Amino acid sequence: MALGGAIGACARYGAVLWRPTAAGGFPWTTLIVNAAGCAVIGVFMVFISDVRSATHRLVRPFLGTGVLGGFTTFSTYAVDTRQLLDAGRARTGLAYLGLTPLVALAAVWSAAWMTRRIVTWRQT
Repeated sequence: MALGGAIGACARYGAVLWRPTAAGGFPWTTLIVNAAGCAVIGVFMVFISDVRSATHRLVRPFLGTGVLGGFTTFSTYAVDTRQLLDAGRARTGLAYLGLTPLVALAAVWSAAWMTRRIVTWRQT
């Protein structure tokens, strides 16, 4: 899991270097990283539970907890929210605070739903 976490964290760090958030700006990169990671988790969970249930027992912790856990960054989400609030941008901070879990849940649900639809369609 540690290797997976390192891989995911490096990918997240690369995204932050690619699109850094300006001081006091809306943390779009963190929001997009969390949404993308949650979408991949949705696809991944369908594959290991519905499609390939006989996967090795370490695949789920390596990819799910390790890589995707290191990639998604809810600790940075908390820090970003705190920084927005401390900078006097309460409305933006509270919007971000509420938007992130909604986007993350929508991403994981829609990705899992779409993956199940595609898998079912391909099997017919």
